[in-house]
Amino acid sequence: MKHRIRLRGNLKTYLRWPLFFGLLFILMTVQLFSVSVKAGIMGVFYTVIYLLIAFLINFSGRRKLKKDLIEFATNYGEMQMRMMKTLTVPFAILSDDGHMLWGNDEFVSVIVNKKAARRNIANIFEEITIDSLPDSDEIKVIHVKTEDKYYRAVMKLIVSDSPDDDEMVKTDINQLMDNSRLISVFLYDETDMMELEQKREAENLVVGLLYIDNYDELIDSIDEIRQSLIMALIDRKINKYMQGIDAISKKLEKDKFLFLFKQSYLAEICSNRFAILEEIRDINLGNESSATISIGIGVGRDTFVERYDLARAAIDLALGRGGDQAVVKSVDQEKFYGGKSVQIERNTRVKARVKAHALKELIEGKERVVVMGHSIGDVDSFGASIGIYRIAKTLNRKANVVLNEVNQSVKPIRDRFYTKEYEGDMIVTGDEAKELVDENTVLVIVDVNRASYTECPELIEQAQSVVVIDHHRQAGDAINKAVLFYIEPYASSASEMVAEISQYIGNGLKLKSAEAEAMYAGIMIDTNYFSNKTGVRTFEAMAYLRRNGADAVRIRKAFREDIDEYKIRAAAIQDTELYKDAFAIAESKSEGIESPTVFASKIANSLLDINGVKASFVLTKYRGKVYISARSIDEVNVQIMMEQFGGGGHINMAGAQLENVEVEAVKDMIREEIDRMIEEGEI
Repeated sequence: MKHRIRLRGNLKTYLRWPLFFGLLFILMTVQLFSVSVKAGIMGVFYTVIYLLIAFLINFSGRRKLKKDLIEFATNYGEMQMRMMKTLTVPFAILSDDGHMLWGNDEFVSVIVNKKAARRNIANIFEEITIDSLPDSDEIKVIHVKTEDKYYRAVMKLIVSDSPDDDEMVKTDINQLMDNSRLISVFLYDETDMMELEQKREAENLVVGLLYIDNYDELIDSIDEIRQSLIMALIDRKINKYMQGIDAISKKLEKDKFLFLFKQSYLAEICSNRFAILEEIRDINLGNESSATISIGIGVGRDTFVERYDLARAAIDLALGRGGDQAVVKSVDQEKFYGGKSVQIERNTRVKARVKAHALKELIEGKERVVVMGHSIGDVDSFGASIGIYRIAKTLNRKANVVLNEVNQSVKPIRDRFYTKEYEGDMIVTGDEAKELVDENTVLVIVDVNRASYTECPELIEQAQSVVVIDHHRQAGDAINKAVLFYIEPYASSASEMVAEISQYIGNGLKLKSAEAEAMYAGIMIDTNYFSNKTGVRTFEAMAYLRRNGADAVRIRKAFREDIDEYKIRAAAIQDTELYKDAFAIAESKSEGIESPTVFASKIANSLLDINGVKASFVLTKYRGKVYISARSIDEVNVQIMMEQFGGGGHINMAGAQLENVEVEAVKDMIREEIDRMIEEGEI
């Protein structure tokens, strides 16, 4: 059927005006007859002639007129399309699901991969996802980047039935869009602005702090003649390093430096993983212990005061993790570098005494003490909790230990406190503790410094006074609400730290035998029967506990293994994979094991006895999570490895928990992390 073109709107009305004037002539002729018949006849004659001419022009010229209109519209459309295609601003039309339908020449020139662009806009700009496309009248603005250009993408939804469109426009849009929705995209080049912003950012001054970790121990380890020489050598290396990054440095104290440098150098020193750490560690003038330094850098804030505050937080974090490392801290994240050396044990107990007095003052200012450890509490967590319980009772304060689920090894120790010698509500669950914690309560957290890992994280928000005592390296998301923070990564266990604190509380504090044995067991298990991380202060703490009635034989009997578990452990060791002949990766079965995570740590410790093994990783699938127990002796920092998986721990004893993942996938992740660390020289 031949398509008929109809004229509409004002144009149709305009072309009918001659006919409207014809009606006026007819009325005039009728009036002329009332005046004179002769005049009326003349009016009829001229009216007929006018109507004939009007109809002739209207009907005979309509086809030519429509042809001219179509030609004009075509030329206008072609001109409009040519203008759109040659528009200097990149412009494109997308479907509502992000597929590119049309783009002008400038937009096409922006596209690097022309074939990929046919599928979706996300193949051109990864910053534009399906979720970021506009789904309402609101204009969406997204900053995107190609290989060497930066653009501001402005996107707007084009709806076919907009109420602002007239009927003719609606019809045309409906024909074009087939009742669908389109998205218009304009790109505005902001490369120059971004380059200026990057240049300004690179020119920003970064604030850093550098501390010599073991200044006193280092000086004491060499004779007086060499003391000034080694300090001069350390200062020289530090100043030379600062000159290499064009930094302004100032020595604040004998072991503390403040330095400022342009942010453009930050990427370089990070890529070199702060080579100054290794240079200082290699200094040897006959000193018994190696010199180590810690660096804290603050970036990302507008003012120097705010950057300095970030630098102070970064250096505190580096020291809390054991020193010998650098921490770069911004507003929302921290990056860690170094931390390869084993923490040096400090023989002085000054810090323990200061913390003990501070803890005593806090407890005496409140009515109740609630102490909790990490979830699925182990022997060290429980032993340290018992030590804090005894401190609170010695100071005549009400005390409760929060304990939900525990592993099998804790039960023999815990059951000794379900006697008439102790209150019935001494051990409470997390839900029961919520009813006890108020403004007159001190919440003491032991053996963990992450809120999400505690027995009941809600208690931290509920309590007004929080104390953290832990021997694990401090993480970036550590509890920041604590009024007293005591972290010593060199300590063997939290029980050792609490045993030291107990000796400075005073008030005639005396541990009962069950309490001393709980703390003794915590030290024993965390040191793998006194073979890992034991120092002089560890044995001094054990001697203190023995004097308070701890029976080593009774403790050893409590931790004897079941024959079936022993067989399962032997089977897991037999199936162990030795990756690169140095890294043992094994899977521990959780079926039939009451405490799979503790069982996995025993397997990991056993694997270190194999000749040539530098580190061991034992994986356990338990309650929808994959638990990793990582152990090493001295060559591999497993704590850094586990931090990559969201975990943490010590340099030679760490772990992590992964959700929604299978054991084989975690094994692949561990292999990839080992390869990365070897490639980057961390192993």
